[in-house]
Amino acid sequence: MTLLVIGLLVLFLAGAPLFAVMIGSAALGALTLPRSFAAEFGGSMQTFFSLGTNEQAQIFSTIPLFIYAGYLMAAAHTADRLVRFANALLGWMPGGLAIVTILASAIFTTFTGASGVTIVALGGLLMPALVKHKYPQRFSLGLVAGTGSCGLLLPPALPLFVFGAIYGINKDLATKWEWDRQRFLFAGVVPGAVLLVSLASIAVWVALRHRLPRQRFDARELGRAALVALPELVLPFGVITLLASGVSIAQVAALTVVYLAALELFVFRDVAPRTLWRISTESMALSGTIFLVVFTSAVFTNFLVTAKVPATIVEWTTAHVDSRYLFLLMLNGLLLVVGMMMDVFSAIVIVLPLIAAVADRYGVNPYHLGVIFLLNLEIGYLTPPVGLNLFITSFKFRVPVIDVVRAVIPFIVAMLVSLLLVTYVPALTVVPEAERRGTAGALAQLVAEQATEARAVREVALLRGDGSPVLDEAKRPIVKRLDDCARSKSEAERETCTSLFVDVTACRTAPPAGQTSAACEREAVADWVSSNLLEEDWDLDEDEGGATQ
Repeated sequence: MTLLVIGLLVLFLAGAPLFAVMIGSAALGALTLPRSFAAEFGGSMQTFFSLGTNEQAQIFSTIPLFIYAGYLMAAAHTADRLVRFANALLGWMPGGLAIVTILASAIFTTFTGASGVTIVALGGLLMPALVKHKYPQRFSLGLVAGTGSCGLLLPPALPLFVFGAIYGINKDLATKWEWDRQRFLFAGVVPGAVLLVSLASIAVWVALRHRLPRQRFDARELGRAALVALPELVLPFGVITLLASGVSIAQVAALTVVYLAALELFVFRDVAPRTLWRISTESMALSGTIFLVVFTSAVFTNFLVTAKVPATIVEWTTAHVDSRYLFLLMLNGLLLVVGMMMDVFSAIVIVLPLIAAVADRYGVNPYHLGVIFLLNLEIGYLTPPVGLNLFITSFKFRVPVIDVVRAVIPFIVAMLVSLLLVTYVPALTVVPEAERRGTAGALAQLVAEQATEARAVREVALLRGDGSPVLDEAKRPIVKRLDDCARSKSEAERETCTSLFVDVTACRTAPPAGQTSAACEREAVADWVSSNLLEEDWDLDEDEGGATQ
């Protein structure tokens, strides 16, 4: 068995297909588990086939559609029209053309998904223009390379769909949080804007430092460029609007393809009908590759969960890492290395099942985790010595890789600053509210409950009936927080959790006649502990900040 595992590792390092390595790993793992091989591996394969037939099939159907849309844009003159419009709109600003490069790359990467396509499609157009406008050669090279993946957080970027699907494949990954793939598509909008602003600040600084000339604002040119680019320019905003209005992801993806095909074939006529076959075969080959990796990752994840690998990692990490902030720092370091070594899709399907449970233990919201994950992988494309974008840029512009590395250093620094900001300010990860459906009475009850919780105390120290504190395994007093209740597995558990804080608040504001507020509070806490912790034998798992659930 050891030799077989070593053989699989050698095959992986030698370039064997990732899906074959994962299937082989799952098969070997099934041999080591207590049940028969047929039961263990058969159950995993059942997971494989169910992905194409259950409700997740609708999510997966969007992958080939958006890939096809990206290939249509790459085959047409979309890049020329977008750059012309953006330059007419922003060219008068300090660093205007550099900001145009950043925005055009972000929009293009959103639909193409692969950063290499963005560098190849836009680099040949923008690099000469930047040098012509007297931008330094090294800065121009670093800008084209550094912005090649800066749209992966913006909907409808393909990695958002893949992350959402992989996180939702196994319910063991989402133990405390409710997960909505469609809401996750918007989680990266604000962090993505933070990244773009960070990159644009470098462009403005370079323009001011070198006193680069600006072009005069021409309203007529802006109008002409807007008229030509408008049909394609409205596409990302239209997609976001439809998704926000509740239209299903699959329907939006299908409409996107139909709209783009009609636009490029019959309006702009950039794509000839005879080239559609080539576009179709190339895009479907990429789709098939992604499906093989994603589906076999479900088999491999099934084995990992059965073998309790994530649980072992959680146990080791929590025993050695006490601080949530230190965990996030270590997570960023790990993901930067992963992003440097793997493409974004392979990184998601291999690494996510291993770290999701650990992040859950440290109280990291899965939407926040997804943003951190994808932003790290964006930076990984540029991380020396083997970041993919470094070699694509070197090949495209025929310059040594070491020159590209020197050129991208300022942009890597800006991206790392954005990463730290997004990592340690979770409020920047904004997701839309979950859709609420029900009667007016239910809504009124919900409002009343929310108002009661808003007035409730935020923390309560747990006490036993004799007034002694409830201790965790480390002999520390357990302090329960109201925010922990939001992560309950069911509505009933959430209500039970919040009842403690509501009762304590009532004791503090209006204690019963003949009883002090302190005595009322001790009694309420002891009753809650007796009913919900001791009698039901809840697990006292350590949570962030020393609190326990």
